[in-house]
Amino acid sequence: MIEKVVIANRGEIALRILRACRDLGIATVALHSEIDSDAKYVKLADESVCIGPASATQSYLNIPAVIAAAEVTNASAIHPGYGFLAENSDFAERVQQSGFIFIGPSPASIGLMGDKIAAIKTMEKSGLQCVPGSGGALGNDLDEIKEQANAIGYPVLIKAAAGGGGKGLRLVEDESHLETALAISQGESSHGFGDSTLYMEKFLNNPRHIEIQVLADSYGDAIYLGDRDCSIQRRRQKLIEEAPAFGIPDEQRHQLGESCVAACKEIGYLGAGTFEFLYDGEQFFFIEMNTRVQVEHTVTEFVTGIDIVKEQIRIAASEPLQITQDEVKITGHSIECRINAEHPVSLMPSPGVITRYHPPGGPGVRIDSHIYTNFEITTHYDSLIAKIITYGSDRNEALARMRGALEELVIEGVDTTTALHQKVLGKNKFRRGIVDINYLERSLNN
Repeated sequence: MIEKVVIANRGEIALRILRACRDLGIATVALHSEIDSDAKYVKLADESVCIGPASATQSYLNIPAVIAAAEVTNASAIHPGYGFLAENSDFAERVQQSGFIFIGPSPASIGLMGDKIAAIKTMEKSGLQCVPGSGGALGNDLDEIKEQANAIGYPVLIKAAAGGGGKGLRLVEDESHLETALAISQGESSHGFGDSTLYMEKFLNNPRHIEIQVLADSYGDAIYLGDRDCSIQRRRQKLIEEAPAFGIPDEQRHQLGESCVAACKEIGYLGAGTFEFLYDGEQFFFIEMNTRVQVEHTVTEFVTGIDIVKEQIRIAASEPLQITQDEVKITGHSIECRINAEHPVSLMPSPGVITRYHPPGGPGVRIDSHIYTNFEITTHYDSLIAKIITYGSDRNEALARMRGALEELVIEGVDTTTALHQKVLGKNKFRRGIVDINYLERSLNN
């Protein structure tokens, strides 16, 4: 069984994993860069190991250093969190080859879902509907690509097969912009992922972004934990998430969840995962699967009462799922606001020292954050500094508690996106649940 876990990450997710391990009676090893030596999760862990300088490529992305830390501390398992090495199939394989348990899916599943083209083909075979597109990788023949784009119908999206986070993604309104978009996407994909493979999809004008959370064990069982709406985005980066998704018929939710469970069983998936869809014209179109814990897993935990990180660890320890599908009950409503150290209008990063920090509280309010007064935010890592999550008996109560929590939150010394969240929550259309993935961009321009 798992006795000691190496936490191969930083920030709020490192602290989140540490707390889950502590609840389970599992010892923890916090890995950190030189600049993170005073981080809260480093101080709270049973052990800590410095794995390199501030640069992520020399520390958190340094596979030999991560595995060496597990070896010298006699750890049982490695939890990758999200980001960094979480969806790196080579890392997962090397962890297992070194004799450690990887708390996540198999390297094969990570590799399959990491290749967006292969993932789409696999999900189509499993019966999930996908966005109309090229059906495979784009070749080098521009005339052939133009024919494909015309067959799909403009506007189209050029996407990186190994992509994520908006890198390698380009919207093409008409044929005159196609060649330039291909060159830019190919360059971004090659630089960001070491893979220049591209594919093409039909651009859906104003869809919603809906996710299905799944858990699957090593005994062939899988369940889904309801859905989330992650439509409030800017530059393809999520800012606000909620569960359950507003205004979707229960029968449609159930059918989609069962389809995702069937897909998990088909590919032999293990652990926690998220199926992502675009919801347009009352139809769901599969776009990708994330083979890790999501930033927004918190809202699902609130409405189901299930600790997803603990379940990840139990599954990795070869335990069966602790709950059946019939026992999964969605109760109430939950909303998450991602607080970033960024200017609320320009969204430019705002590094610096937090001179004052006061988290909100009260019934139905949860804060996942690693910051504290005098904590230094650097330019080396992601700007996410806190997640505020609220729960209510219904959406209105969850919204009211979120507005109160944002008013109570005090973070001084750096700019934050708190004011942006307050602006969105004050919009009438958001309060009525009339949103899509382009809603935030439109509302900010009005």
